[in-house]
Amino acid sequence: MKHGPIALIDQFMPVVIIAPRNDPTYVKIKANIEEVHARNGCSIIITDEGNEELNKFSDHVIQMPLVDQYLQPIVNVIPLQLLSYYVANARNCEIDQPRNLAKSVTVE
Repeated sequence: MKHGPIALIDQFMPVVIIAPRNDPTYVKIKANIEEVHARNGCSIIITDEGNEELNKFSDHVIQMPLVDQYLQPIVNVIPLQLLSYYVANARNCEIDQPRNLAKSVTVE
């Protein structure tokens, strides 16, 4: 969040933040959320079910089921995939056939 990225924060640039409580960096993530809030940024927070302490920093909080730390990425990818789908759909992008998609990848 330092330097460049923090300069981009305003009410028109959404910031998507994944903040599970069982993450070892949760305290640092929460500090970054507070920085976005202090700059009147639009934040979308994905956190654990029952984590109400982040509600005061954002109007958009998505609560996901509380699972083991190692399964958390699998659970949190679902709202991210849906967000990307609906943003692409709103922008009238071709969702099923993206540009420049290689049919096969050859690695030597």
